[in-house]
Amino acid sequence: MKLYAIHTTQKLPISIEKAWEFIANPKNLELITPKSMGFRTLSGDEKEMFAGQIIHYKITPILGISMQWVTEITHVQDQKFFVDEQRFGPYAFWHHKHFLKAIPGGVEMEDIVHYKLPMGVLGRLAHPFLVKPKLDEIFAFRRNKLTELFGEFKS
Repeated sequence: MKLYAIHTTQKLPISIEKAWEFIANPKNLELITPKSMGFRTLSGDEKEMFAGQIIHYKITPILGISMQWVTEITHVQDQKFFVDEQRFGPYAFWHHKHFLKAIPGGVEMEDIVHYKLPMGVLGRLAHPFLVKPKLDEIFAFRRNKLTELFGEFKS
């Protein structure tokens, strides 16, 4: 079994309260996802994030192939972190931790994702050519969009 990981951090010149208000609203996920993903929420985004929340999405990640993705918010600690886990979707396993930390002049946002691809050897062969570049694109888009929305952090 091959388990992959993504680890990103970003500093923003906003308060932890403002950062939490933004990331704890599931409707904002569409705003920070590339349009090319065809991302839209089908249900579950009516309330601010809470443990046990089920969110149902439609995505078109590769080659115009549309699929559905269901995640559960499994852990939430107000203004500190939350965890989303895939229940149904494109991955054999998806576990995404989002952390916030107040720092001088703003907030540091940290994402840690662990994921496993389906289809065994075929999934592992597709990882460097399809999956990893797409995930890198998504996280780069998020970084740029958050900077556009909240400004660039100056240390």
